Amino acid sequence: MKVHLSLWRVVIFFLYQHSSAYERVAHGDGHLFCGAPVLCVRSMSGGDSKLSAPRTCCKRCARKRLTSPPSAPSVTPTNRRFCLRLRFSRSRHFSHTFLYSFESVSYDFSIAAGLRPICEFMTFNFSMQAIDQVINSAAKTYYMSAGLQPVPIVFRGPNGASAGVAAQHSQCFAAWYAHCPGLKVVSPWNSEDAKGLLKAAIRDDNPVVLLENELMYGVPFEMSEEAQSKDFVVPIGKAKVERQGTHVTLVSHSRFVGHCLDAAAVLSKEGIECEVINMRTIRPMDTETIEASVMKTNHLVTVEGGWPQFGVGAEICARIMEGPAFNYLDSPVTRVTGVDIPMPYAKILEDNSLPQIKDIIFSVKKTLNV
Repeated sequence: MKVHLSLWRVVIFFLYQHSSAYERVAHGDGHLFCGAPVLCVRSMSGGDSKLSAPRTCCKRCARKRLTSPPSAPSVTPTNRRFCLRLRFSRSRHFSHTFLYSFESVSYDFSIAAGLRPICEFMTFNFSMQAIDQVINSAAKTYYMSAGLQPVPIVFRGPNGASAGVAAQHSQCFAAWYAHCPGLKVVSPWNSEDAKGLLKAAIRDDNPVVLLENELMYGVPFEMSEEAQSKDFVVPIGKAKVERQGTHVTLVSHSRFVGHCLDAAAVLSKEGIECEVINMRTIRPMDTETIEASVMKTNHLVTVEGGWPQFGVGAEICARIMEGPAFNYLDSPVTRVTGVDIPMPYAKILEDNSLPQIKDIIFSVKKTLNV
């Protein structure tokens, strides 16, 4: 039987019932060994799984630090850090940092010399205030120190369009950060992605940008037994084939993987079988998995919520054209993207600015010439 729970409610209840257990913080040796989550359930939302990973990591190792801007003590999709604050605010694992992103990232970059900070942006749109620290400091220090000083820092937070937050809070930064050498960029879709990729990011000795989507925080996904294991980690740089198909390959990341699966279900009723690839990692991109799928289906459609120019889909197109899979294509690659405009505020305009399931279906049929 499926259990659909919003785990933050369980977390708060568990904290009050077992507060003595939470006061015991195990000291580690600097390596990341993640324990089991507070409560394993068969279904977990995206936001809940993002709580699980840092919580278990901090329980097992004293050299992790969660940093967050000050905010009201309420539990909302954008403020789930409060659950972690309840647990770790009396230990050295949690720091209340600056609301101004430049100062916050400067602090995190400094403590990354000996700790493993997890820096949260309230939204990645605010990361533009700290872009110098991310690009010129975190991404380049390992190279400029001749490999002597790694920077094991995680930058995480909501990315891309949410709902009704208009032009300044709706941008997708996947292509922005993936353009920079020295950064790893991951973009989870479901709860397993969120938990596994965040744990992998914390363990990594390189700076990792973890791009979440606010609209996915409350969406429940069934968790496999493997994903509920304390040892579950999603390797960075490896895509996942979410659905097998033979006619066309759909490649996407984050929220729009779900759109691709919904479109594939509709097209399947018409005799068109789509193979859906969840990228998981934007940089380093798993080109091999995409190429293998294209060689099988002979058609490719990329789907993303960002702008079309110089986007993730454009990079995929270039790699397919330059690689061995190009000779297997029976038609040009088609991109489904956000519209090349600032995000409008009105809902009807917002919906028309982002890829919809009908847009994916139309592009697949256009690619297949049916």
